Amino acid sequence: MDLSTSTVLVTGANRGFGRALAAELLSRGATVYAGARNPDQVDLPGAKPIALDITDPASVAAAAEATGDVTVLVNNAGSSTSADLLTADLDAVRLEMDTHYFGTLSVTRAFAPQIAANGGGAILNVLSGLSWVSFPDFGAYCAAKSAEWSLTNALRLQLADQGIRVAGLHVGYMDTDMVRAVDAPKSDPTDIARIAVDGIAAGAYEIVADDASRQAQAALAGGVSVLYPQLP
Repeated sequence: MDLSTSTVLVTGANRGFGRALAAELLSRGATVYAGARNPDQVDLPGAKPIALDITDPASVAAAAEATGDVTVLVNNAGSSTSADLLTADLDAVRLEMDTHYFGTLSVTRAFAPQIAANGGGAILNVLSGLSWVSFPDFGAYCAAKSAEWSLTNALRLQLADQGIRVAGLHVGYMDTDMVRAVDAPKSDPTDIARIAVDGIAAGAYEIVADDASRQAQAALAGGVSVLYPQLP
C-alpha cells in the first residue's frame, strides 16, 4: 500500500501511541485525520483534528459524515480502568468492553463502507499481548482486548471481498501515560508506530511488535499450563 496517497483516520490521536501513529503516517506523506473526543487537544502539525468519541454512536456517525475520503482506519482509542473482574464496579468493566470491543466495532461499521467506496484499503486494530494472556489485576482490560482480537479475525474475513485488509497489532507495554504506574519494561511508542505502519504498508494481517507479545503468542500453543504456570 502506498501510504503517501492514503487518507487515514487514527482514533485517540491526541496523545500517547495514537499521536505517535499519526506522526509516523504524516511523515510518510499520508493525509491524517486525528480523532479525539476533544479535537482542540490535537497539537500535531499537519494533522486534521476531528471530534470522535468512539463510545458515542452519534459522534461516530458525525465523523463518518464529515470525512468521505478515508482509505485507512486505525482503531487505536482505548481505556484502562485496572478493573478486577470479581471486585471492580461493573461500570468499569463495561467501559473496557464499550471502548475496545463495541467502540472498535462501531467505528469499523461506520467507516468500512467509506473505505470500500474509495477503492479499498486497510483497517488496523491496536490490540495487545494481553489479547492472548490475562492478568487478574486488570482482567476487564484483558477480556476486552481478547474480544477485540476475535472481532478482528471475523472482520478480516468479512471485509476481504471488499478490498479491505484488516490487521491486528499486538504489543506489550509502551511508555505512555496509560501505563505510567506500571513497573515493567516498556517500548518507545515511536518505535512501535514505525513497526505498525510498516505492517500496514506491507499488507500484513498480524503485526507482533515486541518480545512480550511474541512470547504470549508462542505460549498459546502450550495451553493453560504454559500460559499460567502459577496454577496448581
